[in-house]
Amino acid sequence: MAFENPSRDEIKSILENTKNIAVVGLSDSPDRTSHMVAAAMQDRGYRIIPVNPKGADTILGEKRYDTLSDVPEPIDIVNVFRRSEHCLPVAEEAVKVGAKVLWLQQGIINEEAGQVAADAGLVVIMDRCIKVEDAITRPAR
Repeated sequence: MAFENPSRDEIKSILENTKNIAVVGLSDSPDRTSHMVAAAMQDRGYRIIPVNPKGADTILGEKRYDTLSDVPEPIDIVNVFRRSEHCLPVAEEAVKVGAKVLWLQQGIINEEAGQVAADAGLVVIMDRCIKVEDAITRPAR
C-alpha cells in the first residue's frame, strides 16, 4: 500500500495540538531554509527545539541539542531537514523519545523511515512544508 499523508483536517488538528517542534538539521545560518521555516513557526507561537550536532550553542534563542535523545522535554513533532537517505536513524530516534509525529519537509521522502515511525504509532507526514501547512490550515494565528 502506497504512503498517504494525513488529510488537511488531520494536519490542522496535529498543529493545533502541538507545542514543541524539534527541528532536526536546523541551521544557525539565517539564509538556510531550515532556519527560515523554524523562525516562522516560532513566530506563530510554536516552541522550536534545535537538533543539530554542529552549530552555535543556541539557535533562534533556544538551546541546541546534538540528538533528539538529548532533548530533556516532550517532543510533539520531529520536523526533519535532512536528505532522504539520512531519515531512517532520525525516525528510529523519534520513536525512542516518544514523539507523536515524524514530519519530513518538502522534497524529503523515505518510505522505510515512515514505516518505522508508523509501526510505532507516530503520525507520518512526508514531502510537505510545515510552514506552508500551518499557513493553509491555520491562517489566522
